[in-house]
Amino acid sequence: MRALGISIYPSHSDPAKDKAYLEKAAALGYTRIFTSMLELDGDRQEARNKYQEVIEFGNRLGMKTTLDINPGLFEQLGVSYDDLGFFHEMGAAGIRLDLGFDGKKEALMTKNPYGLHIEVNMSSGTKYIDNVMSYGPDTDRLIASHNFYPMRYSGLSRDHFMKTTQQYQNYYLNTAAFITSQTGQLGPWPVQAGLCTLEEHRTLPLAIQITHMRELGGISDIIIGNAYASDEELKAAAEAFFSPHLQIPIHIHEQATALERQLLLEELHAYRGDRSAYMIRSSMTRVKFKDHNFPIGHIPHHIQPGDLLIGNNAFGQYKGETQIALLPMEQEGQLNVVGHIDEMAMALIQDMPPFSTFELYHANA
Repeated sequence: MRALGISIYPSHSDPAKDKAYLEKAAALGYTRIFTSMLELDGDRQEARNKYQEVIEFGNRLGMKTTLDINPGLFEQLGVSYDDLGFFHEMGAAGIRLDLGFDGKKEALMTKNPYGLHIEVNMSSGTKYIDNVMSYGPDTDRLIASHNFYPMRYSGLSRDHFMKTTQQYQNYYLNTAAFITSQTGQLGPWPVQAGLCTLEEHRTLPLAIQITHMRELGGISDIIIGNAYASDEELKAAAEAFFSPHLQIPIHIHEQATALERQLLLEELHAYRGDRSAYMIRSSMTRVKFKDHNFPIGHIPHHIQPGDLLIGNNAFGQYKGETQIALLPMEQEGQLNVVGHIDEMAMALIQDMPPFSTFELYHANA
């Protein structure tokens, strides 16, 4: 499974707005819905009143809902871990255990007769998943997701994210993580400065967050944590998620020639496998355009990280090669500096794996 998702919060929202949001997302290919029941104050009937209608509406659109719960909520709703019929009756596709049980119960829950998936929390960094797996769960129904973090500066560090994700990859489980809209103001709790998994993503555009998640690897599904993302964000996020190639936003210098603009924006780029610490090399442009004219243009002696470079006529067999600087470099006039990676996207070039294919686009388009 590889899915893109959104979040809704029926305890705090207008059902009509939720439904309109779901329709927009479904039309763009979103298939997952996350919602939290942790803030629910009432009983089973209140849960049905607030959640069931919008869950069933999502089902009709082909979108499957996961309910975020914890052991305390089981008691509040009068639900037992060995009978999950209540969540099935509400139309949910699965439940997410924000706090787990003892491992044995989670394994048993994956064997429920309703086909509900059981989603476990993968952000703690403990041996929790090893314990669950030791009890022989149905791994077709066991999936995992990271937390999101409403408080600024509280999101996961890169190192911890990679370490914990690997723990779940080792068992070949479907995994998910959260990204945050820059326009959404709605979440499960009063404090809400964005709802992302990785702290470094908190202020970035959705499309950049998604591209970065793709580069880091290990995550199957990506979910927008807060509501409501704007129409523009939903579209940009879907394009970044479903594109076969990584999408990198750039700014092009005014002095760049029409041919140089063509190389940047209209060619599919491929990161060479023989990786250099100093640059990303996209060499096929020099092959395709070897007979074209690349006059000497803007050739500063000092090249800075993120600069977009194209070999000019003075660069011999490297004429027409497209490069992206990763570290400061010095040159002798063979490389035209024709633009720069958007500042918010600098992590995308630092974390791009060799052999990646990527496309460049105007940052403000």
